[in-house]
This record gives sequence, structure tokens and C-alpha cells, in this order.
Amino acid sequence: MSNSQHPRLLNGLALAYMGDAVYELAIREHLISKGQTKPHMLHRLATEYVSAKGQAYLSDKFQEQDKLTDEEWDYFKRGRNAKSHSKAKNADTQTYSQSTGFEALMGYLYLTDQHERLNELIIWCIDRIEEKQ
Repeated sequence: MSNSQHPRLLNGLALAYMGDAVYELAIREHLISKGQTKPHMLHRLATEYVSAKGQAYLSDKFQEQDKLTDEEWDYFKRGRNAKSHSKAKNADTQTYSQSTGFEALMGYLYLTDQHERLNELIIWCIDRIEEKQ
């Protein structure tokens, strides 16, 4: 990566773009590892984890349980506060912003090779979603 593309210099929406893919892949792997194989069911189940509403819920849990470091919160906020030109399909503006912050955090951890921490948070997120199911 060139200096201008260093993860610490990327804007919140670019981080969220990567984080969306990373988190979605982890959730798909998780569901398949649990024995889910029907595409319709996989999609329906994945929505619980990857929807803006689900990610906003997890973001609130991060705060309630003091789960993130100060640096991680900085990247979350970079995504949350980014001005997106697209509209959320199934969420209000605040929920969509929280979701973008969540994805930016995932993207930041991935792009800075903090894979152990990324996996720790993803497992924690999966556990939180499955607790409420």
C-alpha cells in the first residue's frame, strides 16, 4: 500500500467498505460451520448479524461493556461521523451511522493486520447476537 492508502490515513467510508466485507465473510463462515447450507436460510440468518440494526446493537454493547480501546473508538467514530451520500435501505440515519462506525472499526483492524483482535471482537459479536436469538 502506498502512503496515501495507509489504513491510518483512510477515510471512514473506505474503512467501512473493507470492514463490511471482512465481517460478512466471517459471519458466512460461522453460519456454514454451524451446518447451515440452504442459501435462503443462510441469507436470513446472516441478516441478524450484518444488518445496520444488528451492527448498531453491537456498537451499543461495545459501549455498555467498555469493549473497545481508545484507538478503536477513534476509528469507530471516524466511520460513524463520515458523511455518506447513500441512504440506508432499512434503517434510520443514526442506526446507519452506528453501523458504518462498526464496519470502519472492522476494516481498520483488518487493514492494520490486527487479526487476533479482529477475531476476538467478531467472536464476541457473534455471541452477543446469538444470546438475543
